[in-house]
Amino acid sequence: MADSHTVASFDQELNALRTKILRMGGIAETNVAAAIQAIVRRDRALAERTISSDARIDVFDGEISDLVTRLLALRQPMALDLRFIVGSLKLATDLERIGDYAKNIAKRSMALGVAVPTQPMHAIPRMGDMVLSMVKDVLDALSNDDADKAVMVRDRDTFLDEMYNSVFRELLTYMMEDPRTITGCTHLLFIAKNLERIGDHATNMAETIYFISRGRRMAIDRPKADTTAEVADPTQAA
Repeated sequence: MADSHTVASFDQELNALRTKILRMGGIAETNVAAAIQAIVRRDRALAERTISSDARIDVFDGEISDLVTRLLALRQPMALDLRFIVGSLKLATDLERIGDYAKNIAKRSMALGVAVPTQPMHAIPRMGDMVLSMVKDVLDALSNDDADKAVMVRDRDTFLDEMYNSVFRELLTYMMEDPRTITGCTHLLFIAKNLERIGDHATNMAETIYFISRGRRMAIDRPKADTTAEVADPTQAA
């Protein structure tokens, strides 16, 4: 009877850990969506609520860390349970960073003000839609223990990088053509980079979920298509 009670209690704690991660993820997803809408609608009040909401993510991060420490110290988990418990720390870290980037985007939306350049704005919601779909799908993969869906999220990171490259070049073009747009475009560059980084953390989560489920890492290293930091070799110029 004692053994069955111990097993039931352990299962309850594992379910509580999964629930905390999913709730933390739900807040992070909501904050990303709200930050993007704050830009599109120039909604300062929504941006302020998004910034304030980040504190809830930090609370969950601390609770998850405490629960993981307890489980490792008292339960001596093995195999799948051990992978999930240890992986939970990585998942929480990525979600905390996603929340931070959403907060940063909300702050930038407040700083944009009347300086927002109208032409490049369409690219930010497009990036936001892709990022949101990645965050949503990776949380679904965690909830349903769906390793295949995690792979699909990881594979989308290349497309997000390519979209970021395009936005980067477009914004630079606007700044060169009209110096009056420099302030607004600079804020949009930071916003685009924050979105790209959210995609990276969603991809990190996908790789962690795959490892938890399958007990091995994804076979192929993550492809990266962000070329904005590359410097052309002048000796190769035509």
